[in-house]
Amino acid sequence: MIEMPQAAIDLAKRFEGFERKVRRGIEIAAAPYICPAGFWTIGYGHLCDPKHPPITEDEAEVYLAHDLQSALAATLRYCPVLATEPESRLAAIVDFTFNLGAGRLQTSTLRRRINQRDWAAAATELRRWVYGGGKVLPGLVTRREAEVAWLLRNA
Repeated sequence: MIEMPQAAIDLAKRFEGFERKVRRGIEIAAAPYICPAGFWTIGYGHLCDPKHPPITEDEAEVYLAHDLQSALAATLRYCPVLATEPESRLAAIVDFTFNLGAGRLQTSTLRRRINQRDWAAAATELRRWVYGGGKVLPGLVTRREAEVAWLLRNA
């Protein structure tokens, strides 16, 4: 079994963040919120029901680990060539899959370019996935550029 690249964890944490709520100067747990793409999330981008109870950062870490494991499994299922590529490439695509879902990777031209080992074309494809709610989201532009940097590292 391939281990989770630390870069994938770092990317997810960097771009998802962990929003703490503070009341009367006292930090409390994270509560569900609607992400820029319009989905209810909690912790580090974990999809949830709007009535999900607040969670601690430790609980968010558990959700993140589980979500990333699912993203890793899907990434390797749809892009098996990544099992023999540098870990940085795997990390970039695991973060993409975590962010957008396995279905998006499965049906994408990005998947085809990765499996062809056409890294320049894969980078171009990554840069196309910057829309949320029908508009370009600056946070997604930044995230995709970070993923491209990891994808092309050691190239």
